[in-house]
Amino acid sequence: MKRLAFPLLLALWLALASAAAPAHASEIRVVDDRGVAVSLPRSPQRIVSLLPSLTETVCELGQCHRLVGVDRYSNYPASVRALPQTGGGIDPNIEAIVALRPDLVLAATSSRGVPRLESFGLKVLALEPRTAAGAQRVMGVLGQVLEVPDAERVWRAIDAGVSAAASSLPPPARGLRVYYEVSTGGYAAGPGSFIGELMDRLGARNIVGRELGPFPRINPEYVVRANPDLIMIGQRNVAGLAQRPGWQGMRALREGRVCVFSADESDVLVRPGPRMAEAARIMARCMAEKGGK
Repeated sequence: MKRLAFPLLLALWLALASAAAPAHASEIRVVDDRGVAVSLPRSPQRIVSLLPSLTETVCELGQCHRLVGVDRYSNYPASVRALPQTGGGIDPNIEAIVALRPDLVLAATSSRGVPRLESFGLKVLALEPRTAAGAQRVMGVLGQVLEVPDAERVWRAIDAGVSAAASSLPPPARGLRVYYEVSTGGYAAGPGSFIGELMDRLGARNIVGRELGPFPRINPEYVVRANPDLIMIGQRNVAGLAQRPGWQGMRALREGRVCVFSADESDVLVRPGPRMAEAARIMARCMAEKGGK
């Protein structure tokens, strides 16, 4: 009996130790927007974010304290402005990122720095939402990576905020034909973009055809022919609007139906993430103010 006791005790101890060992049981595996499977030995504690919408999502999930660096455009919430800046999302400062010793880098799929970051042995999760469903999915992925169990509840609150903004609109503000110019060079928000989806939920009709893609570059003559009821544009892009060929004759300019968004408002509007309900409220306010003219 004594000979059997030690092997039995050893087997029991190993079984208990295996059950109690947390290290490898907590491995996290997700698939990013490149279709690349990313495995993490544990939930990351030092994160560099290279896209403002990803920065905001991390913070909305209550994990801002894990960020050790951000791209130059990440400016919300205010606390991230004190973090080291690591270049732009497209052209990140690789050396600065490596020096921060992150255990995860969040980047856009369009970032040229991803392969080089990975060549340094860094874990990179490439996520770039372009639609509301994409923003919801990204929040779910980051919730899994950051081990935040109520990420879906956070998203439901955002979606409810968008619905509330839509419900607040008076009937005259609905059905407006809208042109939304996203950036200089005539890049517009198409129906398939997250901005276009917000417009649709607010009852606006986008003058840009779905076949042109989510953010197409639009010829000024296209807008003249469409003759929108309302133009939405950022303060950064509005200079010379009335001087564009044929634009002075458009109804929107003749009747003063142009919403010019501040730089802060534009940041909210062009980022598919946690502030989409606020974006819907900004657009709804524009439509309510201009729709009754």
